[in-house]
Amino acid sequence: MSDYHIVVQGEHLAGIAEQYGFTSYRVIWNHPNNQQLKSKRKNPNVLFPGDRVFIPDLKPANYLRNTDKTHKFRLKGDPLQLRLVLEDQYEKPVDSASCLLVIGTAAHRLTTDGKGKLVLPIPPSTHEASLVIQHAPQTPYDGVTIPVKVGDLDPVEEISGQQARLTNLGYFYGKVAGNSSPDFVSAVEEFQCDHGLKVDGKCGPVTQAKLKEVHGC
Repeated sequence: MSDYHIVVQGEHLAGIAEQYGFTSYRVIWNHPNNQQLKSKRKNPNVLFPGDRVFIPDLKPANYLRNTDKTHKFRLKGDPLQLRLVLEDQYEKPVDSASCLLVIGTAAHRLTTDGKGKLVLPIPPSTHEASLVIQHAPQTPYDGVTIPVKVGDLDPVEEISGQQARLTNLGYFYGKVAGNSSPDFVSAVEEFQCDHGLKVDGKCGPVTQAKLKEVHGC
């Protein structure tokens, strides 16, 4: 029976879709009842606690096949991918770095490309991972275990989302608490200065757009 799902911290649409038995999040995301949410959030995997997601009825598919033969069925879905970009203190890509990305009990050995990027398909149920950068002397985090939260990034319109992006980019070192502390204002000013924006310490629409662009989402 169709109903509304109330988003909690750490949830993303791919995981919500799997929870309700959908192989593709698009069935939910493109439903007319979610048009307002879709227009507001833009990205199905960057939701905010309290968002209401309409969950339509799950319709079983029927296929007519001969019973005296063996048939193969291919499950179609939308693979969820974890994308990470590693940069040094000068915002230059950390390329060709050997990394160990641990998700659950599975360990994946990956190497950053020329843009410092790592890409790995992950299960929709993934909420956290651990990244260990190995053999990358150009970064002080060589050999350090870095926790990665999947689905915890809040929309850029929210202060908590702004703080999280500034933290990931190395500007903000306070606690992501969703308030405009002096440290947060200082971080915004530094970001604005580095990217040619008006330096006023206010993370308005123009700064938000630039922050989203530089961060990648």
